Amino acid sequence: MESGAKKWGFQGKQGLEAASTTTVRGYLNLLMGNINQDNCLTVIPLGHGDPSHFPSFRTTPAAEDAIVDALRSAKHNCYATTVGILPARRALADYLNRDLPYKLSPDDVFLTIGCTQGIEVVISILSRPGANILLPRPGFPLYEAWCAYNNLEMRHYDLLPEKGWEVDLDAVETLADENTVAMVIINPGNPCGNVFSYEHLNKIAETARKLGILVIADEAYDNLAFGSTPYVPMRVFGLTVPILTMGSISKRWVVPGWRLGWLVTSDPDGILQKSGVIDSITGFLNISSDPATFIQAAIPQILENTKEDFFSKIISTLRECADICYNRIEEIPSLTCPKKPEGSMFVMVKLNLSMLEDINDDVDFCLKLAKEESVIILPGIVGDLLCETKKQRMNDAGRAVELKNWLRVTFAIEPSLLQEGLARVKAFCQRHAK
Repeated sequence: MESGAKKWGFQGKQGLEAASTTTVRGYLNLLMGNINQDNCLTVIPLGHGDPSHFPSFRTTPAAEDAIVDALRSAKHNCYATTVGILPARRALADYLNRDLPYKLSPDDVFLTIGCTQGIEVVISILSRPGANILLPRPGFPLYEAWCAYNNLEMRHYDLLPEKGWEVDLDAVETLADENTVAMVIINPGNPCGNVFSYEHLNKIAETARKLGILVIADEAYDNLAFGSTPYVPMRVFGLTVPILTMGSISKRWVVPGWRLGWLVTSDPDGILQKSGVIDSITGFLNISSDPATFIQAAIPQILENTKEDFFSKIISTLRECADICYNRIEEIPSLTCPKKPEGSMFVMVKLNLSMLEDINDDVDFCLKLAKEESVIILPGIVGDLLCETKKQRMNDAGRAVELKNWLRVTFAIEPSLLQEGLARVKAFCQRHAK
């Protein structure tokens, strides 16, 4: 008789360890464990996009008041409906309807426990024997973790640093086949800091329509754009191709611990309804957990009462931090930033090992940096071991894709602390220079 692990496809301890240690949290735990407790340096976190600890990024009092009012009303201590309470879904539909050529309804909005649950929902409902999904590289490694967990084949297309991290659409067309269910785009980009133009998003939509696949738009950093390219939501192209959008209040309102996100279907032609995708989303949420009801209840007030000057202040601070990050990295010969970040809270930096002594690769760089300088930066290879399980070190378009010897840096911390952290990185690189 077959063992349970073999019969039902469980990956067992080895698979779970791979999924946990190659994620952002897995590497952060590894790096924090390498901090030298005897050097008395303040730990500077340049690896995780959570600026909520810092005064410059405190959320608006309007959001705090909305939470307090909802909690003290005593009307929201109950279970919520599995798709989310109606006032919150209605408010979000109105919020997301701005500038759309069609209108979303509350029925198009499903509330989730942050974008993280949105990723879990989408990957789970699209998984079936033989199916594959197109993921960006570089990207957010939680997609790889959930694909590995669900045995959904991953095929990676490149983001091209020489073109401002645009999607390699030729590779997308080469990679896709009759078993491809969707492609994921992340805009504004995590971890590249790019913002896709309207024209490029339109090409993505046209390519997806040609291939007969839907687009999963990860917009966790929606509206956090501070460069020359304006932010455009992918749902603008819902008349071209079905869009599943994931968003949350975590980043724009700087409250990641509140765990309130949404999954939105943009599909005026009803393709997702006819194909059963919407029923599958509802079915998944029926057997899953919900965001806290009082936080759901606060959403209409948060959306209505947050003033534009709060958003402007956050954007201004992010722009300042992006400038600091780019300029300080330019001063370090062994590091190269292909493009100044224009959005989100991250940037990808190329590591030139030929200029450094005693550094084997990006993981070694980050481990030694943590130990010597108490600065946490993520290696670019995060998530890549999961890709190897699907033999994706060389993508099917025949082009080598290497994230090894890149660094994933977040600049969303207090500007003065960012200056200190990058000064320590510079000192570290000088100390290890050939």
